[in-house]
Amino acid sequence: MQLLETIKCKDGKLYNLEYHQARFHLARMKYFPNAPQLTLEELIKIPEECAKGLFRCRVVYTERIQNIEFVPHEYRPVKNLKLIGDNTIKYQNKYTNRKQLQQLFDRRGDCDDILIVQNNCITDSFTANPIFFDGEKWWTPDTPLLPGTQRARLLAENKIAVCHITVNDLHNYQKVGLINALQDMEDMPVLPVQRIRNN
Repeated sequence: MQLLETIKCKDGKLYNLEYHQARFHLARMKYFPNAPQLTLEELIKIPEECAKGLFRCRVVYTERIQNIEFVPHEYRPVKNLKLIGDNTIKYQNKYTNRKQLQQLFDRRGDCDDILIVQNNCITDSFTANPIFFDGEKWWTPDTPLLPGTQRARLLAENKIAVCHITVNDLHNYQKVGLINALQDMEDMPVLPVQRIRNN
């Protein structure tokens, strides 16, 4: 089993590293409790050719670091979302094997992305944690499959808050945004909740 951290690298700088380090440490303690402690900041060397531009720094690991690569990143537009129900999927840690998520994503039809629904609760999109705007404040569901690093930072900074959000609650919100390691609130796609399809 291989695990993964995807870290934003923009113009030679790594973002949210303390939150990635915390998740990296907890996952390694869970699966490899006897492995030596590792520090991402010491392990990741940014190549010269990545000193300008936006990249995904992908750290693949088990007990040890398996691979570190930098992949050029472009934001993809998201104009609509499809609700996809699955009460069995589990993705508590960031694995390289995303087969179950991919199978759900493949059911999106002509939509750009999905919102995974578990027991009527909103969880995550294919690659992001959703946040919902009620006209005054941004909220994120209390039922994520994988609580992301960007979500953790925004919660710590009180820029978003947690609440219970079901499919039946969606009409209470005006907009939905998708946050992940590469997408903060300035970079995330934002769309009206009316663009969320149920069929």
